[in-house]
Amino acid sequence: MDTSVEQNYVDAYRGNSTSLLRWHHLDEFWDILKQQAANDWYIYAVGEVPPESSTSETHLLKFIDEIDVLLHKEHDEDYCGIVYTDNKESPSFIKIFDPNNLGVSCGFSENPPLPGWILSKIKPVELEAALNPPNNRRHWWNKIFD
Repeated sequence: MDTSVEQNYVDAYRGNSTSLLRWHHLDEFWDILKQQAANDWYIYAVGEVPPESSTSETHLLKFIDEIDVLLHKEHDEDYCGIVYTDNKESPSFIKIFDPNNLGVSCGFSENPPLPGWILSKIKPVELEAALNPPNNRRHWWNKIFD
């Protein structure tokens, strides 16, 4: 894997994002995203093998409808707050947290949970490996500064 491609994805993942805090905000956002569904989106289920190619418009629209049902059903709160985007009007990176694996996604944690799904315009990389390099890499990295 080209390290610059991996770094671009990690940078986008770590970049600024805004929560769609209320359910009506999420509904408005889905409408915006549906209008942009033909624009080469990747759907990445974190923990699975990242997709090699972008998804079809039909597949993305189906995913949006089904993830919306899942989020409403399994996140039984009067607020949403588990979907984050880099831009509400022209998104290119969207993190959707799994309602059954939230940990402290809203607060501070040394090890915050990874999202369940990521929608992006950037080809995904295996996120867990990119964020947590093998121990031998960490050890090698630490030796440089000793």
